[in-house]
Amino acid sequence: MAPKVSEEYKQQKKTELLQAAKQVFIKKGYTNATMQDILDEAGVSRGALYAYFDNLEHVYIELLRYEDQQDILCFTPDDERTSWQQIISWLDKQRMQIKQIDQSLLVANSEFFLSVRENKAGYPYISDRYQRLVEVLIAFIQAGAERGDLAPRFPRDSIARYLISFIDGLMLDTAHLGQDKTNVDEQCDLLLFSLKEMLRPVAAEEKP
Repeated sequence: MAPKVSEEYKQQKKTELLQAAKQVFIKKGYTNATMQDILDEAGVSRGALYAYFDNLEHVYIELLRYEDQQDILCFTPDDERTSWQQIISWLDKQRMQIKQIDQSLLVANSEFFLSVRENKAGYPYISDRYQRLVEVLIAFIQAGAERGDLAPRFPRDSIARYLISFIDGLMLDTAHLGQDKTNVDEQCDLLLFSLKEMLRPVAAEEKP
């Protein structure tokens, strides 16, 4: 009788496989990667990989889910920082990832997002992903408004969609054209300026 495997162990193993897959996708992109590449990178048996993932698209969707969760954590209300400080921190992270395109999933993301237009099997996740991020941002802006460090002047859902579209667009353009053409630093500075106008962060000394 095979020994029971704990949920904690299975989650840890899945995370390790996703990290191996991430390295493959960074090096080869999405369209040129194979399950065999992930097997070789992870150093596991075929059965061990397929116990967690059905195919390459499944691996990538789970990797996106994992990466998205890291972004969602950035928008968890933090008692030690204002909402605006959290936004700046998150945007700095996005800026760095976009500028370090060779060490990120930007090219693979671009290929994957384009591929789901032809293969509708992955489309429900893309749609759900977008809606979930919108909801996370709306909740974050709402929490900032309630604790008095944001005073948004536009509907929260409009600001959330604007932020997602801006970052996704800059990422895709940079993946295809390179950061010299998209001028990442200037674009991120403009985004920060526009967000400040939309969200109107309240300095500590200005709070009632």
